[in-house]
Amino acid sequence: MSRRRPAILVLEDGRTFLGEAYGSVGETFGEAVFNTGMTGYQETLTDPSYHRQVVVQTAPHIGNTGVNGEDDESGRIWVAGYVVRDPARIGSNWRATGGLEDRLAAECVVGISGVDTRALTRHLRERGAMRVGISSIDDDPRALLARVRQSPQMVGANLSAEVSTPKPYVVQAQGEHRFTVAALDLGIKRNVPRRLAARGVTTHVLPASSTIEDLLATGADAVFFSPGPGDPATAAAPVALAQEVLRRQVPLFGICFGSQILGRALGFGTYKLGYGHRGINQPVLDRATGKVEVTSHNHGFAVAWPGREGEQSAVPGSSGRRPDTVVPDRVIETDFGAVEVSHVCLNDNVVEGLRAKDVPAFTVQYHPEAAAGPHDADYLFDRFAELIEVRGLDRNHSEGGKNA
Repeated sequence: MSRRRPAILVLEDGRTFLGEAYGSVGETFGEAVFNTGMTGYQETLTDPSYHRQVVVQTAPHIGNTGVNGEDDESGRIWVAGYVVRDPARIGSNWRATGGLEDRLAAECVVGISGVDTRALTRHLRERGAMRVGISSIDDDPRALLARVRQSPQMVGANLSAEVSTPKPYVVQAQGEHRFTVAALDLGIKRNVPRRLAARGVTTHVLPASSTIEDLLATGADAVFFSPGPGDPATAAAPVALAQEVLRRQVPLFGICFGSQILGRALGFGTYKLGYGHRGINQPVLDRATGKVEVTSHNHGFAVAWPGREGEQSAVPGSSGRRPDTVVPDRVIETDFGAVEVSHVCLNDNVVEGLRAKDVPAFTVQYHPEAAAGPHDADYLFDRFAELIEVRGLDRNHSEGGKNA
C-alpha cells in the first residue's frame, strides 16, 4: 500500500495531533465529538444528526467490515470529518460491497488516521466538545488554528432545515395498516419509519418547514418529531408547531432533537452538554418500570429541568460533569398541564425523556430506533402505538357521547 499523505488535526484550544490522510485529501472544519460505539460506523457516518461534526471513533480498528448498500441511515454521509486510529487495510464481510475509505473519498469526506484517539478523547472529556480542523493540504498548525477559530460554533446553529427532506414521501405499513403518522423530518433516520412500519404504521415524512395543516392533511392519527442536528434554541418554527399539536390533543412522540423541541414547547429550557452523549452503551433508567436499558445516544444538548442548578455550566470548556443529584421526583405544571421526567441517564443524571400527563405526548432523548443496536428501548414504538390506539378510543367514545 502506498504511503499516505501527512495530515494534521488542530483543536480550537491549540492542541495538535499528527497523522495521515484518510478518505478524501483536503481540509475540513466542524465540532469535534467522540463516539464510543464498538460497531455501527456506517450508521454513524450517515446519521444526519452528525451534520457539521467531526467524529472521533474511540474504537481503535475502523473499517473492518467495509460498507454495504443496506445499513445507511440516510442518502449520504453527513459527518464533516472523520478521525480514526487504525484503519482496516481490508474490509471483510459477506455483506460488504466496498471499502470504507473508498466511500469516504467518493463523498469527499476529509479524515485523518494514525491519531492517538484515546488521548484526543480524554482531552475532549476534560475540555469539552470544541471546534476542530483537519488538513492534509496545509501542514502549518498555526495557520489551521486561525481558520478553526473563524469557523462557526454549534451553539446557535440552526441546521435541521439543511438535512430535512426537500419533499414529502411515504413509508407504507407492513402487513395490516393500523395507523397513520406524520413525521416532521428534522434529520430523520431510515430506521424510524421502518420500526413504525413493523407495527402497522404508515409514515408520511414531511419537510422541516411543514405547517400544522400539512401534518393533518396526511390524515395523521399522530405526529412524530425526529432526531436532528443543531441547537434547539434556534428551532422556533418546530417549537411553535409542537405547541399547536399539543393544543389539538394529537398524540406526539419525539426522539432526541424532537425531545428537545417538545421540552421547549412545554416551556423548559435547553443547554449544551460539556461533551455530549454519543455511543451505543449508555445506561438509562425508565422510571415507569424501574428497568435499566442499555441505549444508543447522539446528542450534545439536553432539556433543563427546573431546580437543577449547575446545568447551564455544562458547556464546552467545562468538564461536563453533573451535580451529584438525581432528577427531582416531582411533576412540573406547564401551560399544557403536568409533565414529569420519564427517563434518566445513569451516568450523569441528564434528563432522557419527558411524559405529559394531561396531553398525549412523550419523548426520549436517546434512540430506540438504534441500528446497529442495542434494541433495549425498541418497546417505545409499542408505547407510541398504544398511545395512538387509546387516544382514538377516547375520541370515539367522546364523539359517541355527543351524538347520543
